[in-house]
Amino acid sequence: MSAPIGFVLLTHANVPQIRRLVGTLDRMFDAPPIVCHHDFSKCDLPGEGFGTNFTVVRPHETTGWGRFSIVDATLRGIEALYARPDAPDWFVLLSGADYPVKPAAAILAELAASPFDAYIERREVSYAARKLASGRLNFRRYRTFRFHLPGMARNGAPGRFFTLSHPLLTQLLTPFSARFRCYFGSQWFTANRRAAAHLLCFHRDNPALAAHYRRQERYRLICPDESYIQTILGNAPDLRLADDPLRYIDWPEQTPHPRTLGEADFDAMTRSGAHFARKFDPDDPVLDRLDAFVGAI
Repeated sequence: MSAPIGFVLLTHANVPQIRRLVGTLDRMFDAPPIVCHHDFSKCDLPGEGFGTNFTVVRPHETTGWGRFSIVDATLRGIEALYARPDAPDWFVLLSGADYPVKPAAAILAELAASPFDAYIERREVSYAARKLASGRLNFRRYRTFRFHLPGMARNGAPGRFFTLSHPLLTQLLTPFSARFRCYFGSQWFTANRRAAAHLLCFHRDNPALAAHYRRQERYRLICPDESYIQTILGNAPDLRLADDPLRYIDWPEQTPHPRTLGEADFDAMTRSGAHFARKFDPDDPVLDRLDAFVGAI
């Protein structure tokens, strides 16, 4: 039988924090199917203490910030989750530093009644965005084509890097067009079985899109985990998407990482309508308070 909800975890550190999150999910959702992709190159994750509902992706991907390896780890986790006999109706992608901020009954009721197939932040990266201060960086990240020509300098320099941005050129060198739009947004999302099937099938049958992201990541500007899955789901004609990842995240302006949440954020988190929040320190007292609020004690 299918489970109503399952989880894919992406982890690489803070084993006690991972164990606490898994224990909380077990108590809230009655031992749901959980697949964890853990980057064992960063630290070990001993298997003792986890239930039979918890499985680990093997072998693991060696992941890095802003690398396509994070996308690989995510897709392998989703694939492993839907290969299980108890594959869920819905799944939630979480990091080890996330935590629930809404009771299980409310989460399950909202998903069961949902008219959507996925809750995922997605914003289009259009050619017009290059002229806007708010869109210039993402246009450069995702809609330009960068390449390197080695050996052009006689003084031993490693060659030159070029960036093409005009649509007459980029439409020939990138996968994006008016018929296949480019999107970006938070990597954390919630989706149902139908969206998972589309995502996995598209990734398998259209290797050129992944090849583009892998090629462009060499120039260290693109963030594949914030665009690849968003672009696949955003272009799916038969999927209904809500532009809301159901996460409470506080991004300070002009910073690359979200703010760490604590006691002062409790009311805002629990009244936000979000299902989960990120990110937390492992031993923050607010986690005990959240346990009581979501009924995980």
